[in-house]
Amino acid sequence: MLELKDKSLLSYKNYINNQWISGGAGAFKVFNPANGLEVATVANADTKDAISAVEAASIAFDQWSKMTAKDRANILRIWYDLIIENADDLASIMTAEQGKPLAEAIGEVKYGAAFIEFCAEESKRVMGSVIPTTANERRMQTYKQPVGVVACITPWNFPSAMITRKAGPAMAAGCTVVIKPATETPLSALALCVLAERAGIPAGVINVIAGNDSSGIGKVLTQHEKIAKFSFTGSTSIGKRLMSQCSTTVKKVSLELGGNAPFIVFDDADIEQAVSDCIATKFRNCGQTCVCTNRIFVQDNIATSFIKKLKTAISNLATGDGFVKGTTTGPLVNSKAVSDIENFVTDAVDKGAKVLLGGNRHKLGHCFFEPTLLTDISSDMRVANEEIFGPIAAIQTFATEEEVIKRANDTEYGLAAYFFTRDIGRVMRVSEQLQYGIVCSNSGIFSTEVAPFGGWKQSGIGSEGGQEGIAEFYETKFHSIGGVDK
Repeated sequence: MLELKDKSLLSYKNYINNQWISGGAGAFKVFNPANGLEVATVANADTKDAISAVEAASIAFDQWSKMTAKDRANILRIWYDLIIENADDLASIMTAEQGKPLAEAIGEVKYGAAFIEFCAEESKRVMGSVIPTTANERRMQTYKQPVGVVACITPWNFPSAMITRKAGPAMAAGCTVVIKPATETPLSALALCVLAERAGIPAGVINVIAGNDSSGIGKVLTQHEKIAKFSFTGSTSIGKRLMSQCSTTVKKVSLELGGNAPFIVFDDADIEQAVSDCIATKFRNCGQTCVCTNRIFVQDNIATSFIKKLKTAISNLATGDGFVKGTTTGPLVNSKAVSDIENFVTDAVDKGAKVLLGGNRHKLGHCFFEPTLLTDISSDMRVANEEIFGPIAAIQTFATEEEVIKRANDTEYGLAAYFFTRDIGRVMRVSEQLQYGIVCSNSGIFSTEVAPFGGWKQSGIGSEGGQEGIAEFYETKFHSIGGVDK
């Protein structure tokens, strides 16, 4: 049984128009990937529930959008404060349904809450403009107005932050939201709604529908005429399909899709720092993030030293249940994910890769997989081309700067990239040439509410975070005023 200070944070029903609603499709079960035990039985929403949520959000938009930015910000501040006050319980809920270590879950809750705080404050500073006139009888100005009802589909790997990163700026801008969380992790989403209700967020402003009819609910959220904007975080293949569905009603779209992040270590790098950041970016959330290190490129003449140090660091990871103190690496999300990672290793070994560490299902069973280190990686292996989404560190080597930039850019993805060097000239050259929306030099940590997060190429459209993130939820209106001189 999940131990919480405030057990009322656990809700098992959908949240529509400030009402807790049973699902039209019955119920589904949520399991803890660390032990296979049932965590909860949750109301299973159907398409009628989705339509009800959209209708409620549409009605609520009229009043919420007319509220002053300051008044909205004050309400959202209360929501933020409640999330911070209940961070430990929210993290426990997340660890129970998702598996990540408790300390990591607490970090996510606070990171996610920061988007609400930042966007609430930033909304008071979103301004239009006065355009210098082109004629004495004419004046010109622009307004920023909320886009309307926003539909969001969020993933299981960050079940709290991916909601607040979308709902925070949308609600701060004056939009109302309908959110479909992943069925693996609905409890985190519903707990946020419990706190939203306590904060006094008006009925219909935030709605959450959890249901396993992904196709049917997805069509409602992408094609309903009362939804003005659609935001999705997930795989590129599904994102393309949803984007196509949005075209039927020409909605504004934000997509945060897959990644294939290069991690480049040049021969003048601080190897200790590079190893430390490689561990942080590769094994965070057991490798299940879209910005995880995916392809590790190490310059030839330091490869032996880097691999030795990385092997030691990986050996020091503590795999286990996220509730166990000291755990650094939790389970994968489900048994299919374990099979997928197993197939990556098999493919690499069959094509000549060497397993220096791990490579098997973990002795803990359930959804655990050993943190794995592979070397002798060739370009025909899946680990060199596909998003791994698991605890595999696969090492490739390179000879020159020009070569590694070309190889790093040789992918359909363009979300995050990392590189390490002490040459300031190289810092500038490489950062400018990498075809990614997010580039980190000499650092593996970059996520923050005050800066944009978004990808190039098939890694997405639009940004979340920073001024760019909140701008996604406004329309610009140009007002041409004539007859001023009469």
